[in-house]
Amino acid sequence: MKKSFIAIAMVCVSFFAFAQKTGNKVQFNSVDMNGKTVTSEIFSKNKLTMINVWGTFCPPCIREMPDLAKLSRENKSKGIEIIGIPIDIVEQNGAVIDSSKKDGNEIIKTTGADYVHVVPSKDMMNGFLKNVQVVPYTIFVDKDGNQVGNPYFGSRSKKDWQKIMDDLLASQN
Repeated sequence: MKKSFIAIAMVCVSFFAFAQKTGNKVQFNSVDMNGKTVTSEIFSKNKLTMINVWGTFCPPCIREMPDLAKLSRENKSKGIEIIGIPIDIVEQNGAVIDSSKKDGNEIIKTTGADYVHVVPSKDMMNGFLKNVQVVPYTIFVDKDGNQVGNPYFGSRSKKDWQKIMDDLLASQN
């Protein structure tokens, strides 16, 4: 019993210690999975951007990707964009792991997740991604790149993500 309490307490403490707070600015310079330059300026085109950090090793991440693709298409007219970040395709120093990137591209193709997927740069790994301890890890940012609301840990259903998006979008108006 005592060991279970300690384990639960440690999880709770690390959750609050590593959680990013509302208002954090997300900035980056990188490339997408096809090598095209992508910067945090991408946020300015939308009212709200969902940033979904995923791993090629993560079944829950991969399972939700077809739903995220549908949500991306269905919410574009509302000013919502989805961006994926496959966190395990680079080393901590920013070097791309070719085999993992290849796996990531295959997963994107297989799941139909045709939204932008950004290769994490060294600056991203040392910046807003440094405290990501679990995937999927999702945050939302406004048109200026400011985090809106709290991070979301774990996968969600299409219906649950849609409700979260609608609520956060309404809070932006």
